Amino acid sequence: MSDDRPLEGQIALVTGAGRGIGRAVALGYAGAGAHVVLAARTASDLEEVASTAARVGGSTTVVPTDVTSEVAVDELFARIDERGGLDLAMLNAGGMPGRGPVEGSSLADWRATFELNVTAAYLCARAAVPRMRARGGGRIILLGSGTGHRGAPAFSAYSCAKAAQWMLTRVLAQEVAGDAISVNELIPGPVDTSIGTGTFDPTAFPGEWAKGPDDVVPLALLLATLPNHGPSAQSFSLTRREL
Repeated sequence: MSDDRPLEGQIALVTGAGRGIGRAVALGYAGAGAHVVLAARTASDLEEVASTAARVGGSTTVVPTDVTSEVAVDELFARIDERGGLDLAMLNAGGMPGRGPVEGSSLADWRATFELNVTAAYLCARAAVPRMRARGGGRIILLGSGTGHRGAPAFSAYSCAKAAQWMLTRVLAQEVAGDAISVNELIPGPVDTSIGTGTFDPTAFPGEWAKGPDDVVPLALLLATLPNHGPSAQSFSLTRREL
């Protein structure tokens, strides 16, 4: 391991790795020496990430996966087992299938939001723990949101789902505290993931600094290189607002 490749020899999983923050973090981990297992629904997106990583000497495995499916997650971790185990899991997959207040929401959107943000993280974390324990420890990072701490009336389902994910972070950290496995939450704040679409409006987030996906990578790398025994059950934020 060297200072410029601090993850040399480690096996890392990044979910939602095809685009946005997940893509940037996956490339950051590959550049830091990890073999990165790329998981997302769209195979073509993952192949592009793998090709980009390879051009700078990165090593990856592409596994198209619907992380809300227990069967698909089992298949994903079977592929991880073929690599020899798991040291690091960046559970980035998430999103807002629907937005708006509770009164105007649909049950389908509510359920889909919880499946994508909570169930997916639960399934992947549940599978990651025994594999990390077998390797003597590891790090699990969940991509959170400030709305999961403060709430936001325009994002009712998402706020509630991210709050549940934050509690999953805290509870899981306590459960694996004796196994040298740390579990933390990364809150990126507003990030422009709409490259080329023109849909990102930084003025909608007064007081915040507008970031691109690459701006999240340094904190993701910091959390990936912290000691396995801690810190844990913590929320690390790139926002300018109190959580």
